[in-house]
This record gives sequence, structure tokens and C-alpha cells, in this order.
Amino acid sequence: METRIALIGIIVENTNEASKLNSILHEYGEYIVGRMGVPYNKRHISVISVVVDAPNDVISAISGKLGMLPGVNTKTIYSKVSPQVE
Repeated sequence: METRIALIGIIVENTNEASKLNSILHEYGEYIVGRMGVPYNKRHISVISVVVDAPNDVISAISGKLGMLPGVNTKTIYSKVSPQVE
């Protein structure tokens, strides 16, 4: 199966959704290469970057599930590196 490297950028405006967000990320933990979260207390938001190496459908599922949470916005960018076959 082909996998791609992608970065999922997440802005959390509703911190009440943090447990659901973390649950989704845990569900897809096998695909996560790294994660960095930065709380921005002045604006009462958190910004999270998640690097994944996964098939396209898995990347879309992660981003879609996160983006459906109220007060959570996502954007996904894909590497131009050729997909890898596992």
C-alpha cells in the first residue's frame, strides 16, 4: 500500500474538544511520525502540527474527523516526495 508524508495543521479554539481530539490522534497513532502542540494563551487557542506517513484515505479520515469537531479547524498539506510502497 502506498503511503505519503503529510502535515495536518490543527487550530483548537474550543479546548473542551481536547479529549476527543486526542482520542482521534491515538486511534491513528501507528501513522503519526511526530506531533507538536503550542498553546497560545493570549488568544485562548492551541496550534498543533501532526506529521503522518499514511495512505491517502487514512490521512483524509484523520483530517476529516478532526475537522468535524466543534471549534477545531484543520488543513492538510502533502509532501511532493514520491509515495512509498510498504
